[in-house]
Amino acid sequence: MVEAIDAPPPPTPTTPQVQDISLHGDDPPPRYIVREFPDLSPPSTHIPVIDLSRLLSGKEDGREELGELKAALTSWGCFQLIGHGIPSELLDEVQAACKQFFRLPPEEKQTCFRPEDDIEGYGNDPILSDQQVLDWSDRLLLKLVPEDTRKLHLWPTNPTQFRKVVSGYSDELKRIVEALMKAMARCVGLEEDCFLKQYEGKEMMMSRFNHYPVCPRPDVVLGVKAHSDGSGITVLMQDDEVEGLQILKDGRWYRVPIIPHALVVNVGDQMQIMSNGRFKSPMHRASVSATRERYSLAVFHLPDPEVEIGPAQGLVTKELPQQYRNLKNYSAINFDCFQKGEIALDSVKM
Repeated sequence: MVEAIDAPPPPTPTTPQVQDISLHGDDPPPRYIVREFPDLSPPSTHIPVIDLSRLLSGKEDGREELGELKAALTSWGCFQLIGHGIPSELLDEVQAACKQFFRLPPEEKQTCFRPEDDIEGYGNDPILSDQQVLDWSDRLLLKLVPEDTRKLHLWPTNPTQFRKVVSGYSDELKRIVEALMKAMARCVGLEEDCFLKQYEGKEMMMSRFNHYPVCPRPDVVLGVKAHSDGSGITVLMQDDEVEGLQILKDGRWYRVPIIPHALVVNVGDQMQIMSNGRFKSPMHRASVSATRERYSLAVFHLPDPEVEIGPAQGLVTKELPQQYRNLKNYSAINFDCFQKGEIALDSVKM
């Protein structure tokens, strides 16, 4: 791993961190209030659970689990992954490093602040319009893969174990995502490398460490507003104690329960495109709490922006013609639509 050299001086944040607003205990500023008031306390429900160790077995168990995976992808678009083989100790260390970073004094986190012309780093998402509703969260966004493109001057040096444990977690996720993408292809009758080949060997992994501070008005504020992901696959490490993830299914929102050391995997828009709409990229959001802060880590696996993706030809039929156009750099389309409250997939339909 090559260390960053000649790192630029840390920028000064242009918008206040949500953590600072929360500490004052005041009502959220108007920019954080959700305009169309939703039910922010939906029921909890069971979402599919997939055991990766069973899925990868060559026995009858594996075939049964493959059927369960297909059902999860075509109905919910997400599942809780167990049996993934990541040591519990590593998951706990990553969770601890995330919490320790966000709990540092502001002056220590300043070294990681997001430059104005970049998306990576610590802070808030860019404000793209006067109508944009802001999320009640602070984040640290870092590229994990390719390793030689990591902007290490934006990576925390405190806690001291941050780089080691996050790099170890990244290696584990590469293994898991590759196995899942092969299984996804098999479950719809394709060659197992079909989706991976669309990446042309140019995969990317972006990590988003999230901190949702205590909010005095959780009834009118969201930690992250409703959206679908612009990735191929997203892997989420939930907070080990505080719920917050909510999934939309059949027009209703549901809370996703915490399963210790499970990972929540969801289809991203680019996988919905590659599957020609067979797999569902679910709308989801994050709630906040009036009494407890919450942390999470989302890792987005996606192709390089210059790689063209499109519906797999084996999934384009007379009964189901091509639903989406071939395209490059879908993530930029998705990010722009997300900030404007628009649906990115609608803009790339045939």
